[in-house]
Amino acid sequence: MPKRQMQTWLVLVVLAVGLVIVFVLGLWAYMSATATPIHPNPREVSSVTRAAPPARWAAAVSQAQEAAREAISAQNLPGLSVAAGIGDGVRQEVVWAEGFGWADLENRASVSPETRFRTGGISMALTSAAVGLLVERNQVRLDDEIHKYVTEYPAKEWPVTLRQLMGHVGGVANDQGDEEPLSERCARTVDVVQRFAKTPLRFEPGTRYRYSTYGWTLVSAAVESAARESFFSFMRSQVLGPLGMNDSSPDSETEPPPNRAKFYHPRFAGDTRYGPEPARDGDYSCFAGAGAFVSTPSDLVRFGMAMNSGRLLQPATVAQFQTSQRLVTGEETGYGLGWDLETVQLSGESTTTVGHDSEFTNGGSASLKVFRFPGLDVVVAVTTNISFADTDAIALKVAEAFAREAKAPAASRCVATLCGYLLPTFVCDIRRPRRNSTPPFIVVKMVSSRPSAIRRQLSG
Repeated sequence: MPKRQMQTWLVLVVLAVGLVIVFVLGLWAYMSATATPIHPNPREVSSVTRAAPPARWAAAVSQAQEAAREAISAQNLPGLSVAAGIGDGVRQEVVWAEGFGWADLENRASVSPETRFRTGGISMALTSAAVGLLVERNQVRLDDEIHKYVTEYPAKEWPVTLRQLMGHVGGVANDQGDEEPLSERCARTVDVVQRFAKTPLRFEPGTRYRYSTYGWTLVSAAVESAARESFFSFMRSQVLGPLGMNDSSPDSETEPPPNRAKFYHPRFAGDTRYGPEPARDGDYSCFAGAGAFVSTPSDLVRFGMAMNSGRLLQPATVAQFQTSQRLVTGEETGYGLGWDLETVQLSGESTTTVGHDSEFTNGGSASLKVFRFPGLDVVVAVTTNISFADTDAIALKVAEAFAREAKAPAASRCVATLCGYLLPTFVCDIRRPRRNSTPPFIVVKMVSSRPSAIRRQLSG
């Protein structure tokens, strides 16, 4: 190639690259300039709750409310819903549930504790409970090949077991993300299998960890086959119903569940701070136990507490499902059978948590976290109606508030209880200095400015 011609091509290439860079920077500048904060002032974020928290946890709830308001503003989320539950081995209780912001931006409909959100990957934890029931009833075995239960999925070059699919080490392909067809409805869970039945495995099962929603649709089809009942019917009668999860159901565009939020997607770069745009509608029935459910944080907390208490499954089954799987090399994956495991810093200590997170591509993010302390379990669930929100960080801040309160000296708890019961007109804020040697001190803030109201409260 002549030297002059080569120089011309180099100039064209540089110009093309420069134009791409200018376009991207221009688009970023435009999106940044036109992004309107939904909740510019955290203190002014509207919220809905149905009951005051128990006095024992009032200080923790106050801190958690502040964290929720800061997060919905900083991440520019349309709406947010949070719930927390406490279990002590004898009693399990949802101690706080509150909705923040908007379930529907355009109509300014508020999020309430009853607003339903897409659960995405948390559906896998729900489905694992169904598998656990079938295992305990000897209707399935984890190390059976999936082909035994789902004959529509043909044998592959390597055998694939139910356990491997539940642990995301089965090698089955993942879904197509934004390209996944959402116009089809699956009358049976197994109907979705034809989408990937002929696709080769990505790797030999057990040699790698790769997240797979299609793998969990196979798990759902196995539940349907072994139970001899439709998947969603089995989930309702055997899991959701017995646990009192009355606000949890399959998602549907043709028959939307009551109180379902409107869903959004970040309009640029998968970043919620650039503002929302409506997510595309669709039918999620084909995702089944991989992501077809809507629920509330309160229901998800009930589920987490039930797993801890042995109310639904035997403790040995729960322990097996919440233990990290290992690759053939012996390396731990950090994922059990439908449960994610991680170690976090909570109240100054390393704490192991089990749960699941979800960043639903077509609207919605959610986190379910179960924390175990000596003699006490804390369960936190966070949901929002926009994709790619950092609900995990919010859940950890909420859990931190409850963990700190759980470790509070008895004197501090006693004062908080007195404030809650005897002085409802006041808010007690327990402040703990960084240095543990300094005792906690209490700040009492008067809410009502009406002397008559205060006198009535004190005299009562």
